[in-house]
Amino acid sequence: MKQYKFGYVAIIGRPNVGKSTILNRLIGQKIAITTNKAQTTRRRINGIFTTDEAQVVFVDTPGIHKPIDKLGECLVDEAKSTIPDVDLILFVVDGSTSSGRGDKWIVDNILNQYSGKILIVVNKYDLIKDIKKREENLLSYKTLFEKNYPCIKISAKTGRNFDTLIKNIIRKLPDGEKIYDDEQITDETMRNIAKELIREKILLYTHDEVPHSVAVIIENYEEKENLDKITAKIIVEQESQKGILIGKNGSMLKKIGSEARKELEITADKKIFLDLQVKVIKDWRKKSKDLDKMY
Repeated sequence: MKQYKFGYVAIIGRPNVGKSTILNRLIGQKIAITTNKAQTTRRRINGIFTTDEAQVVFVDTPGIHKPIDKLGECLVDEAKSTIPDVDLILFVVDGSTSSGRGDKWIVDNILNQYSGKILIVVNKYDLIKDIKKREENLLSYKTLFEKNYPCIKISAKTGRNFDTLIKNIIRKLPDGEKIYDDEQITDETMRNIAKELIREKILLYTHDEVPHSVAVIIENYEEKENLDKITAKIIVEQESQKGILIGKNGSMLKKIGSEARKELEITADKKIFLDLQVKVIKDWRKKSKDLDKMY
């Protein structure tokens, strides 16, 4: 009889290579926020994938880069803290370009200290039509390592080769028993999901005007049978950013709140009352005492 598999799999890579999109597609439902901006993911998010032969807990980590401020240091520490506890690492790279300093920094500072199994997941590989260029890009990632790790070429956008990816992941996991119910897809709380969804809408609708100087604090989350009431505070670093977030006659804040509420109602399967407020805390990303509750 075939033994059941269970394991933890970290998804690691530099910012904006498609890690959260991969997680959402693997799970079959949106649990991680996605935008085209770097550092969209700030905390580890667990997605649970269950089949008849295995249960996989995927850990989506913040995009890793050489930190330039306290927030950056926290994000790298968040990703690093994942490493010792996992059975497999998916090193996600952008196959539409060759490897760069960011990829090398991750390999030199994080992956070379890991003694376990690694799969190189080459996302966006299909965007390059020139076969020679494809192979050159692929080789540039392989040669970052001294060991010869296997590569899986995928498209997170279309789902291409995901069956192959899943088979290779399960093959590398240890034997074990499932610890989550079959229907559970994440161990995230609704409080954290609300925080992340609000921040996603801010990043989507304010474009580059309020980039990563924004944080969301859930001040209150009151759960009732048919209605959840959420009060959230949006933190920015400058008064001008506060004005952009609020918008003319409150239009931008209403749009952010409305779009976040719609997705929260789908996730919670009930009505949501969402109250958003905006506060300025100058240079919050450089103040370590504020970061733990804000990033």
